[in-house]
Formats: sequence, structure tokens, C-alpha cells
Amino acid sequence: MASTATLHPCDLVDLAWIDTAPHRFANSVDLAITPAQLFEVLADATAWPRWAKAITNVTWTTPEPRGVGTMRTVTMHGGLVGAEEFIAWEEHALLAFRFNEASEKRIKAFGERYDVVATATGCRLTWTMAMEVSGAARYTLAPSKPLLNAGFRWFLRNLRRYTDERFGSPSS
Repeated sequence: MASTATLHPCDLVDLAWIDTAPHRFANSVDLAITPAQLFEVLADATAWPRWAKAITNVTWTTPEPRGVGTMRTVTMHGGLVGAEEFIAWEEHALLAFRFNEASEKRIKAFGERYDVVATATGCRLTWTMAMEVSGAARYTLAPSKPLLNAGFRWFLRNLRRYTDERFGSPSS
């Protein structure tokens, strides 16, 4: 599904910025799947709306193979559209992307990092979302952080349920 949203440029941040951004959310989940299976899920455009419920559509806009420089467009509820570029891609260990453009002018910079570590029972995903906003959003974001973070933890619980169903692992 192609978006008709007008996109506005965002600051082109790097991987280090995600760890120092003005607004950061980091959460982890233990998954009963291998790092390779998790990367299969993360590369599947149809999987994202099933666990990250804010997302309605993901479209890869560059051909495979995927890696640093790969682009995709993500559409979310409320009409938010982000044109993303992957800034890190270490198969089965690390993914990170930034918004190059967003439909919301108040998004000054945005990035996400997915760190994956193998465990005895599968893998542990640590997801960090980082952003910088402008205008009135600077004042409304801070008080809403606890609610936003609760939503992000819910996404990871959804991911656990989704991967348990997709790969036949029992939930624990």
C-alpha cells in the first residue's frame, strides 16, 4: 500500500545517537526462538502489524539482500508514516534504523535498535526506541513516557506470543 502522506526530513542520526537521544525507551523480552528465527520475523513485512499493533503496514523499498542502507516505509495508526533506513545490520545480532523522513513535522529525529543475544532457551531481544521532537511535543512527551513505555512492553509481550505461535513454542 503506497502512502500519500507528505514526508518531512528528519535529522540523519547514527547508531551512537540512539544511546544518547533526548527521549529513550529500552525494554527486553526473552523469546523461545533462535536469533535466526527472530531475524526471519523482523524481515517479514507482514509480521510487524501482528505484534507492534501501532503499525498498519511495512513496505520494503529496496531489494534484497538486506543490510546497512536498506530502506522501507512504515505506516502507523493515526496516519504517521516513516521512511526508514537501516544503519546497522548484523545478521542474528543487531538491527537498527532511523527515520530519514516522517509525515509528522514534530519528529526531529527517530531511531530504533534491536539487540539480540542467544540464550540457553532461545534469545533475548533488547529493543531501544529513541527520538527527539520539536514544538509542543517537547512538553507533552515527558509526562506521557510511562504510558508509552507500557505500550512498548506490551508490543514485546505480543512479539513473544506471535513467535510462540509461529514457531510452535509453548508460552511460559
